[in-house]
Amino acid sequence: MKYNFDKIENRKNTSCLKWDMMEDIFGCDDLIPMWVADMDFPSPQPIVEAIKERADHPFFGYTQAPQTLIDAVVERVKNKFKWNIKPEWIVFTPGVISGLNIALKSLTHPGDRVILQEPCYHQFFPVVKNSGCQIVTNPLKLVDKKYEIDFENLKEIFSYKQGHNPYYKPIKTIIFCNPNNPTGRVWKKEEIEKLGNIAIENNLTVIADEIHSEILLNGNKHTTFGSISKEFEENCIVCISPSKTFNLSGIHISPIIIPNEKIRREFIATMNGIVPSPDIFAYTALEAGFRYGDDWLKQVLEYLEENLNLLKDYFKDIKGMTPIIPEGTYLVWIDCKNLEMDNEVLNEFLKKKAKVCLEDGSLFGKNGEGFMRMNIAMPRPLLKEALKRIKNAVDTLNL
Repeated sequence: MKYNFDKIENRKNTSCLKWDMMEDIFGCDDLIPMWVADMDFPSPQPIVEAIKERADHPFFGYTQAPQTLIDAVVERVKNKFKWNIKPEWIVFTPGVISGLNIALKSLTHPGDRVILQEPCYHQFFPVVKNSGCQIVTNPLKLVDKKYEIDFENLKEIFSYKQGHNPYYKPIKTIIFCNPNNPTGRVWKKEEIEKLGNIAIENNLTVIADEIHSEILLNGNKHTTFGSISKEFEENCIVCISPSKTFNLSGIHISPIIIPNEKIRREFIATMNGIVPSPDIFAYTALEAGFRYGDDWLKQVLEYLEENLNLLKDYFKDIKGMTPIIPEGTYLVWIDCKNLEMDNEVLNEFLKKKAKVCLEDGSLFGKNGEGFMRMNIAMPRPLLKEALKRIKNAVDTLNL
């Protein structure tokens, strides 16, 4: 089936956060929304048809994941990421954020420390807070318009041992986002190995948020953390989801892959009675996407690459704003420091002068100041209009 991603669909008045919450969040509703990380493309038709078929069976009682779905997850991970997982390793949660919350509560005690690498997805901060843990920051380094992990600083974090401070609390885990949101980095196998070895040397469990793992651009390849070695496999919790891959953020499901039996048992014990299982339609959508969604995905990735090319062309002529070109995700991290505005002023400028709304970079940590995150997963005519508006607004500054 050929999809027409140029068509601009009306998502207003559908309880759509991206379009219907602009008035509440930005104070006006006539902006082009480029903030929330979902796509302005219809989801794959096989998923739509599967949900309709399931809805025709008018019984919506308690449910469980069917074996065909579990098999589909196993096959997907093997075919896409060359990782042979076992069915019993999979625990279904209603989303990656739910999975992260459960993981931290099961792995830590209040006061323990968790490493985040800023700029990082802003929901990581409340996840750590919810667990009663403290955040230890290992900021990513921006080198030649590309982010890198600061391995030397990461090692330095662990050089401070308990004997130096009677109030010392151990570091229990690191949340590792790959591909990275908001920077778009797809970490290379060598980088993951280096980070994983440091984690294992210091008795850390790595929680890998790999929600964007199938949104890969221009030939970049994803290496899932658990696939690297048996030792890595036994020291990780890997979170995947169809929500970014197939534009299903409103259908809540995430397969959490936990090879280590003890970690998995504690995860399930923490989850029981607190977090519900996904619903019937989530199971249906996930299986349909994993089995029949690749034609749509191939087309959408090609379309996103062309959108990215359009953005690169426009930003050659936009002074004071430099995009960090993503290797994965449909999110572009934009360096706006040369505009010499703080983020509050920058948000107002883009809203009032360009009539667009982007995600404020300061939400992603201290080194997100001076940056904005832009979602380019939209029909190209709409993206072109947004980029024109931004260029025209910046031109008025006479930089």
